[in-house]
Amino acid sequence: MGFLMRWLAAFVLLAVTYNPTEWSYVRWAVRNWQEETPLAVLFGLVLLIAFVLFLTAVLRGIGTFGVFLITAVLAALVWVLYDFGWLSLENPSANTWIALVMLSVVLAVGMYWGILWRRMSGQLEVDDESDA
Repeated sequence: MGFLMRWLAAFVLLAVTYNPTEWSYVRWAVRNWQEETPLAVLFGLVLLIAFVLFLTAVLRGIGTFGVFLITAVLAALVWVLYDFGWLSLENPSANTWIALVMLSVVLAVGMYWGILWRRMSGQLEVDDESDA
């Protein structure tokens, strides 16, 4: 359940920021910049903070090379689905949703990796130093 919640949070963050519908921060901010500049700036800063938190956790969890590898695996999966005819890349809106799902998976894996690694390796974290 932990991974699913992280993926959902990452997907919501990305979809709220930008998606092909009219319901995204980017479209709202562009459309209402003149009338609602303070709100656009405030919401933009809140989104920026959320992205910084996510990206910091991801880069600490899997690093830049890990992000590259996961992205490559997901891109190969899209390629396979397209090659088998199970996925069409003709619709730009659908392509945007595919990219949002892929990026949210990368973010979720990066955030979940530390927990997964400790479970797989049996490693414990000890932050307290003993005076022995």
